[in-house]
Amino acid sequence: MSDLADLFPGFASKWIDTQAGKIFARVGGRGPALALVHGFPQTHVMWHRIAPELAPYFTVVAMDLRGYGWSTAPRGDGGVEVYSKRAMAGDVVAVMEALGHVRFALIGHDRGARVGYRLALDHPGRVERLALLDIIPTLLMWDRMDAKSAMQVYHWTFLAQPEPVPERAIGADPVAWLDHTLASWTKAKSLDPFDPRALAHYRAFFNNPDRIHACCEDYRAGATTDLAQDRQDRDAGKVIACPVAAVWGSAGIPAAGASPLDAWRGTFAPGAVGQGIDSGHFVAEENPRATLDALMPFLAG
Repeated sequence: MSDLADLFPGFASKWIDTQAGKIFARVGGRGPALALVHGFPQTHVMWHRIAPELAPYFTVVAMDLRGYGWSTAPRGDGGVEVYSKRAMAGDVVAVMEALGHVRFALIGHDRGARVGYRLALDHPGRVERLALLDIIPTLLMWDRMDAKSAMQVYHWTFLAQPEPVPERAIGADPVAWLDHTLASWTKAKSLDPFDPRALAHYRAFFNNPDRIHACCEDYRAGATTDLAQDRQDRDAGKVIACPVAAVWGSAGIPAAGASPLDAWRGTFAPGAVGQGIDSGHFVAEENPRATLDALMPFLAG
């Protein structure tokens, strides 16, 4: 940690005990509680450009998901439960409760957004407002997959392959694989949108066999347990009880298909609002101003 830059000056560092182990979070600001949950292949550091702007209005809790960043990385079970979004959502609840927040707003990006909507479905009343950045529901990602989308999101099937195939392939040169993945999902198709100090955090996290394994387990769960739970809830007509906003990059993955807003309205969030912004996948880093402009009115109610 000591050789990595602190991108959250004024925020406290917390390690919170959960059933899975210790979850790391940066906590700062004042006001109503707001959880920030990152995606793959990143850590809580992805929020460094917008967290300081949110802190005057919210008590911001930017945490590392289990298996990511500085949080615990338990050994996986082939995607059955340990890295399911339901289990990860339980970590978020535990962290927020330990910090004194029974109810809270949540902004999730990528895998963190999948954790966020699972949390809202499983724990109605916990989440006051839910913002989902650059995703559509997991079940629609799988149901809509064709040759074009499969090439674009090849990592969904690659990372979900049985252990140790993806772990060994990535482990041969993890930083190169990470850099390629990050760059390929930006609008610019380069690493230029990222702060070099943030990149150092991502590379340090990903250059670790236990963390690579955790990421693969995250995607194994996405192809099995998470998908089954989504289908069960959709078939039962279950919807998210709180207000939902979807924000996506105009050059991101969800924008390549049918309307992301329609995807949410047709499944778990009939009353969802939202918009696209000028960005690739990493909206909070590629275009933080537009991301904040899209989120602040929604968070303010």
